[in-house]
Amino acid sequence: MNLFSKSPKKSKKTPTSDEESHSPRSRSPLKKSSSSSSKSGKGKEENHRPGQGSARNSRSFPKASPESPRHPFDLNTHPLNLPPDQIRRLSALSSMSDPDRMDIDSEGPNGAPASPSPQTNMPGSFDTPKMNGTNGSPSNEGPVPPPHKSNPTSPATVPAPTPDEAEAFKTAGNKFYKAKEYKKAIEEYTKAVEAQPSSATYLSNRAAAYISNGQYIDALNDCSRADELDPQNPKILLRLARVYTSLGRPQDALSTYARIQPAPSAKDVAPAKSMLGHIEVAEDALKNGTTGSMALHALDQAEKLLGLGAPKPRKWQLMRGEAYLKMGNVNALGDAQNIAMSLLRNNSQDPEALVLRGRALYAQGENDKAMQHFRQALNCDPDYRDAVKYLRMVQKLDRMKADGNADYKAGRWQAAIDKYSEALEVDPLNKGTNSKLLQNRALCRVQLKDYKGAISDCERAISLDPTYTKAKKTKATALGQSGDWEAAVRELKDLQEQDPQDGSIVKELRKAELELKKSKRKDYYKIIGVEKDADENQIKKAYRKAAIIHHPDKNPDDEQAAERFKDIGEAYETLSDPEKRARYDSGEDLVDPMEGFGGGGMGGGMNIDPEILMQMFGAQMGGGGRSGGGFHQFGGGMPGGDDNEALHKDFPEVTIPTQSGSGILARGSLCPIGSADLGGGLGSWVLFLHHGYRVLASEVGAS
Repeated sequence: MNLFSKSPKKSKKTPTSDEESHSPRSRSPLKKSSSSSSKSGKGKEENHRPGQGSARNSRSFPKASPESPRHPFDLNTHPLNLPPDQIRRLSALSSMSDPDRMDIDSEGPNGAPASPSPQTNMPGSFDTPKMNGTNGSPSNEGPVPPPHKSNPTSPATVPAPTPDEAEAFKTAGNKFYKAKEYKKAIEEYTKAVEAQPSSATYLSNRAAAYISNGQYIDALNDCSRADELDPQNPKILLRLARVYTSLGRPQDALSTYARIQPAPSAKDVAPAKSMLGHIEVAEDALKNGTTGSMALHALDQAEKLLGLGAPKPRKWQLMRGEAYLKMGNVNALGDAQNIAMSLLRNNSQDPEALVLRGRALYAQGENDKAMQHFRQALNCDPDYRDAVKYLRMVQKLDRMKADGNADYKAGRWQAAIDKYSEALEVDPLNKGTNSKLLQNRALCRVQLKDYKGAISDCERAISLDPTYTKAKKTKATALGQSGDWEAAVRELKDLQEQDPQDGSIVKELRKAELELKKSKRKDYYKIIGVEKDADENQIKKAYRKAAIIHHPDKNPDDEQAAERFKDIGEAYETLSDPEKRARYDSGEDLVDPMEGFGGGGMGGGMNIDPEILMQMFGAQMGGGGRSGGGFHQFGGGMPGGDDNEALHKDFPEVTIPTQSGSGILARGSLCPIGSADLGGGLGSWVLFLHHGYRVLASEVGAS
């Protein structure tokens, strides 16, 4: 019996009692190696001859026990849980114990075998005997590996779509596109693009679906990529040009149309040309026009050519804001601010939008807020020239206006006029600020009695801001001071109709009406030839001179000399008496005694202007030290004190006049301060305190 010949395969033996305790799935290389080692030991006892046998098979490996210090790990555990060095050693043992394992030659980098193949029929060599038992079965090559634990979050690998599948996606997209289901068409075209990213056709088709769905930015991206992949495709270029037009980029659209060969039709190019023409008209109107209405109309026409639902270009919005600033009225300035705020919501660091809002605030007179916006714009872009320009302009204008106001308060009228005039040249287009400067200059001209210049400044201020009430009041004052009280009354009446709730206008109107009456009577100051602020000596000197000149004996041939001489005497008699002069100056002699009472007496209510009444009473107070009808102040302590309780008068019903012409009824015990005879049929009146206010009441109402 040849022990070294290869024995035929034996049938699988029935497992022994040791093997029955473990299923084939639980076999490990460790048990296999230990079993092989034990069988190899038996083979050596039975078949080994001295001097023969290979060194590889002459080694015996004792069965390792879990308690052995060489194996600190549990050998019954899965081999993959063993340390790496022990796994390599056990793998080597398994290879040594399996003679039927196929050898795989591994080639080195030059194609040579990495290790020499074992030589057969060498002297002293013999075939490795086949191991018996289940471990020697060729069908059992090793332990069953554990199941692979994949990461449940990692996506499963999907095979890439084939070109045929991409074409099927495109066909489905075309079907949805024809049915006007653009979102579904976009989904199918997207699948085709993902399958074939380098296909210009798929990108162009998806761009068409984007256009129909109103997604112009996405359409522009697809058309641009398709143009890069297929630069001379006329269909792609035509679609790209239409996208440019829909987004408000007519110049880019025309440049794209120029690349198409053959040239596109005039109908295709017309929208882009028309849009560009409207934008050029708007730009010219903003640059050279005096109003922004033409620019707004041109922008409206250009926006009609945008794609349905396409956003308005940022440049166009800034141009519209500029047009509103050029218009300058209250509503237009509000619209300009709205545009700026809309742009800032998209980008709070937009320097052009910040400057636009700052200019709107500056036009509304809010210079501090305007300068804050200009500084913020410079923080975003330190080189932005418009921000620097307007910041310096507002700072200079504010400084000049403050200097002018300081001169006005100090009574340096001409210096203030010079400052205001210089400030008006800083920014001729700022209607809001310039109207205020003109109004301030008009006030200075009134003080200098340059009424014509004051009226001109007020008219310019009103033309810049038709709602400027203060300028209209100043104009009425200048008209009256110039002697044209009729025009002043007309101006104030118009102003009262515009704002009937303004009590100050009512007061000014009543003063003007009184001055109109005064202007129609004899002007004693003019007759004598003195100013209204002339003192007693000037009046006396002027009277003597006028009396000599206009004396009838000096003018025997002048029939009017006697009448003039009479007027001169009458004027001197009034103006030389301080009390009569005060009554003349206040217009007291022009007041109808009965027009202050409705139906006569106190019961009908008082309609006389309280301001005029106070002026008349003040005139009497000025003459309180003289005899006859002057103001008489009651003695004692403060009103309401113990010293003057006896002076209290009971007024059953007193009508206290107010600015609006209505009255407040006061009853009970009132504390008088003084009394005066106002004359002119008005009788004696009492001045008393009522809830901290000075109130006049007629003595006829006292009991």
